[in-house]
Amino acid sequence: MRSMSDDAANLPAAAISPRSDSRRSILMIARGLDPIGTGRQIELVANGYQTAGWNVHLAVTTAGGAVASRLARAGVTVHRLSSRPTVDAATVVKVIQLARRLGLGRSDVVLAWGRSQTPLAAAVKVLVPTIRFISHLAAGPRGTITGLALGKADRVIAASQAVAAACERAGVASGKIDMIPPAATAAAAAGLTRAEIASRLGLNPGTIWTLCVAPLVPEARLERLLWAIDQLGVVHRRLEHVLVGAGPLRARTLRRARVQHLAERLHLFPHLDCLPDLLREVRLVWQSGEVACGGAILDGMALGIPAVAVASDSARQLIVDGETGRIVTAEPESDFPRRSLGIIEDDDLAARYGNAARARAVAEFPADRMVAAVIAACDG
Repeated sequence: MRSMSDDAANLPAAAISPRSDSRRSILMIARGLDPIGTGRQIELVANGYQTAGWNVHLAVTTAGGAVASRLARAGVTVHRLSSRPTVDAATVVKVIQLARRLGLGRSDVVLAWGRSQTPLAAAVKVLVPTIRFISHLAAGPRGTITGLALGKADRVIAASQAVAAACERAGVASGKIDMIPPAATAAAAAGLTRAEIASRLGLNPGTIWTLCVAPLVPEARLERLLWAIDQLGVVHRRLEHVLVGAGPLRARTLRRARVQHLAERLHLFPHLDCLPDLLREVRLVWQSGEVACGGAILDGMALGIPAVAVASDSARQLIVDGETGRIVTAEPESDFPRRSLGIIEDDDLAARYGNAARARAVAEFPADRMVAAVIAACDG
């Protein structure tokens, strides 16, 4: 039930009505994300809580992303707390104020999605100790602040065994950790044609497209991706590559792309509201470093799109090497573009990998199981 506007968190306390019914409430805290990877998991869980009869609120702590708008249309109450690209001190204050104005207390849940959001939920827990604080991590915790924040959590949801092990190394008791694999269920598309997508994004509809979704941060190792794109351009002229991501390395990534003369082949966007449509039109999804949920790999699996990734925890969780795609080592660097080219040029190989990926998505990463497990973990 959508009873507040997107900027409700900026209103004075008296302007927000207290809870009008006895249903339990959940406040999910997340960055501005597109409906791919972690963003898609947020959509699925929010919809699951709505179906279960909860009051569902989403606090969006950074600019960008289509998930907030999509969930608002679905009836989730969305609070846009910032127009900045990163979380700052003012955002922390707004999250705390929002929790108080919503009247969150005993039996209610605050669910933080990702490392950057976990300290925000921990701050709410300190000031409202009766709420149940859950941290959802699809990548291992990093840094002292995140570690201290996890110590305040009632439960920690780890998306893989590798993340669970990293949480234990960070000091989280194993008894507080629930290992819940993500769901491979692609978001509904708007029905854009290939020509319409090409026109919107500046692509050539007659070329072959690839997609990488990754934050522009060191862990994503985007220099590997750019080198691979450069090498592919030598042997295959009719390729275009879309990279979707925001982060502190944007300027460096653009500069490197110019130096390597990739401007005509690489299209970089911080966010894309047409990602669900674009994903259905690409030949290959790939990943050059460690990214939560493999970036677009998980969603591509559901649509039968093969993947190539440099070895990482998320790649090993999602891809069966030689069956649903390829996992390559960082060295030699030539393996990344070479294995990608094999899928790009061989229709039968791409179809075989894609069919196996779709079957794996159904068998190993069903949405109903993930949503039910997350609700159970939050419920305690």
